[in-house]
Amino acid sequence: MSLRTVSLRRRVTLSAIGVLGVVLIGVVLLVDALFAAQSKRDVDTALLEKARVAQQLVKQRVRGAELANRLEGRGVEVWLVMPDGTGFGNKPDEEVANEVSRQLIDGSKITVYAETAVITAAQTRLRRLLLLAGIGALAVTIGAMLLVVRRALAPLDAMTTLARSIARGNRGYRLNPSRADNELGRTAAAFDDMLDSLEGSEERTKRFVADAAHELRTPIAGVQAVAEALMQTASAEERERLNLLLVRESRRAGRLVDDLLALARIEAGLELHRERVDLLALAEAEVARTRLLAPDFDIVAEGEPAFVSGDPQRLAQVLANLADNARQATGPSGRVRLRVSRVGSFALLVVTDNGPGVPPEDRERIFDRLVRLDEARDQRSGGSGLGLPIARGIARAHGGELSCIDPDQAATATATPDMDLAPPAPVAGPEAEAEAEKQGQGGVPPTAAAAPQVGGPPGAGAGRQGGELGEVGGGGRRGDSVGAAFEVRIPLAE
Repeated sequence: MSLRTVSLRRRVTLSAIGVLGVVLIGVVLLVDALFAAQSKRDVDTALLEKARVAQQLVKQRVRGAELANRLEGRGVEVWLVMPDGTGFGNKPDEEVANEVSRQLIDGSKITVYAETAVITAAQTRLRRLLLLAGIGALAVTIGAMLLVVRRALAPLDAMTTLARSIARGNRGYRLNPSRADNELGRTAAAFDDMLDSLEGSEERTKRFVADAAHELRTPIAGVQAVAEALMQTASAEERERLNLLLVRESRRAGRLVDDLLALARIEAGLELHRERVDLLALAEAEVARTRLLAPDFDIVAEGEPAFVSGDPQRLAQVLANLADNARQATGPSGRVRLRVSRVGSFALLVVTDNGPGVPPEDRERIFDRLVRLDEARDQRSGGSGLGLPIARGIARAHGGELSCIDPDQAATATATPDMDLAPPAPVAGPEAEAEAEKQGQGGVPPTAAAAPQVGGPPGAGAGRQGGELGEVGGGGRRGDSVGAAFEVRIPLAE
C-alpha cells in the first residue's frame, strides 16, 4: 500500500479557497445579470412616467422648449417634435438603452429615452465593487482557513510529535483523545491501540529474549564444564560418563533452540497439510507411544471417533505434548486419561491426570513462554516451558483452542464405568528398551508420525524433552480425583 502524502494543510486550504472563488464568481455573475435586468425595468418605468408627466404638462399649456427642459434630467433625454415639424431637445441616436414615444394631445410627438452609457456606468461601478469585495473575502478566507486548518490539524501534529518521541526511546506516552466518535478521535484511539500493541510486543520480546538467554546459560555452561573436565581426565570410565553428560546438555540446549524456532514459525503463520483426521485414532497412537516410553505408566484413550480437518503431524504433536506433560506431572505411578468426544460443531479432547493440578490463577499463565510452575522438576526433566505455548499455537492454527479447565468439569466429562478399558501393554527385553530410548530421543510410532513437525516430531516437542512444558507441579496425589485437566477444541470436519 502506497499512501499519498500531499500536504493536508495545503490541500484543505486550496480546496476551501477554490470553492469560495467559484462561489464568488457565480455570485458576481448572478448579481450582474440581475442588476442589468432590474436596471432595464427601472428605466422602462421611468420613461413611462416621463411620458405620463408630459401629457399632464401639455394639459397645463406647457409647450415647446419649456416642456422638453422640464422632462430632461437624471439620465433621461427628451426629443419633442411640434405639429409644424419644429424639434426641441436631443434627438436620440442608435446607442439608446430604451425609449418611449407618445402622441400628445396638442398634436406634438414626444420621445423620452435613456442613454446606454448611463446603465453601463452603473454596471461598471457595481462590478468594481463586487471585485473589491471578492478579493477582500478571499483574503479574509485565506487567513481564516490557515488558522482554522492549523487548529484542526493540531492533533495530527501531536501524533507526529509523539511518534518521533517514541522513536527516540520515550515509551508509555499516549494521545488519550477526549472523544473517539469523530475522525480525529478514531485515528488517535487507533494510534494509541497500535502503541499499546507494539509496546506490549516489544516488552514480551525483551522478556522472552532475556528468559531464553537465561535458560540457555545452564546447558551451555554444562557443556563447557563437561568439555573442560574431558580435557583433564584420563580415566576411560570417567570419560564415558562425561560424554553422556555432554550429550545430555547439548540435547537440552538443542531442544530449547528447536522450540524457540517452533514458536517463531507458529507466530509467523503455520503451514498445515490438512486431511481428514480422527482424534480418537491419534489419541490411541499417543497411548501406544507413551507406553513404549514408560511401559508401566497408566494411560488410557477413550471416547468416540471425532473427525477433524487438520494436519495429523501437528495434532499428534499437541497430544504428545499434553500426554508427556501429564506424565511428568504425575510421576511413574500416575494416571492419565485422554477422552475424545463431539460437542456441537467441535471435536473435544480432554486430557486429565491425577497429579497436583494447576492453581486457578495459573491456568492461563502456564501458556506463556518459559513458564514452569515446578522449577526443580523441570531442571531434572530438561523442560523449557515452551511445550504448552507450542501446543496452543497449533490448536489455534486449526481454528480451535487449548485451555486448562476446572478439574471438576473434566472429571464429569471423562468419567466412564471402567477406567481400565485399555490396560498397559507389556514391553520387556533389550529390544523394547532400545526402542523406548529411541522414542525418548524424538521418535514416535508409525501411527503418530510420518513427517517432520514444528520444533521436531511429537517426541521432540514433549516426550523427548521429558516434561518441558509449562508443567504443573512436582508431587502427585493419587486415586480417581482429577488433578490437572486440559481441553482441546477443534472444529469438526464437514
